[in-house]
Amino acid sequence: MIFLKVKKYQNLSDEALLEEFCQKQDMNLLGILYERYMTLLYGLCLKYFKEREQAKDMVMQIFEKLTQKVLHAEIKHFKSWLYVFARNECLMTIRKQNKIFLQEFWLDNEDENVESLPFFHLTDEEEIDTESKLQLLEKGLETLSEEQKICITLFYLQKKSYQEICEHTGYEINKVKSYIQNGKRNLRIFMEKNGFSYLAWVALLMDLL
Repeated sequence: MIFLKVKKYQNLSDEALLEEFCQKQDMNLLGILYERYMTLLYGLCLKYFKEREQAKDMVMQIFEKLTQKVLHAEIKHFKSWLYVFARNECLMTIRKQNKIFLQEFWLDNEDENVESLPFFHLTDEEEIDTESKLQLLEKGLETLSEEQKICITLFYLQKKSYQEICEHTGYEINKVKSYIQNGKRNLRIFMEKNGFSYLAWVALLMDLL
């Protein structure tokens, strides 16, 4: 990312530079401020997304959302505030990706169309909140082999085709299909062993649609 340098603002403190931006709403000023912490944010995004290109894209997305946020937020220490804001954006993006994954995972494993499922009530034991289910999904992904985890992540979360996964990983196409199929089965077994019942799968899908 290249920002136009405005020399007279380079030596201002974060807080002074932020105040200047809020008054003038000059994106060059916000760019100078943001550039100071891009390395920090890239490291944070890489921690959550693992893939370098995805981490770079996330750094850009955070900057795009920053403009309106800083105008309406009460910020005492910009670096700390920015770190928390960026972390929350990463987590929200991951949660969204995981919700989409769960929906597609269910429909890909079941013959029934969700719209044809009957109305039902869950028992108290089956009433697990969505956040807990997503956390369980994340733990389940960590139990897979590295090949299965990579292929499932690329296929479901990053929407890569079989051929794109082959090019990205160097795996043969038959291996890619096998890793995805076996990974899905292992992930489902893990989640069911941890109390994620048939009705819980359906309930989560209903909640996400």
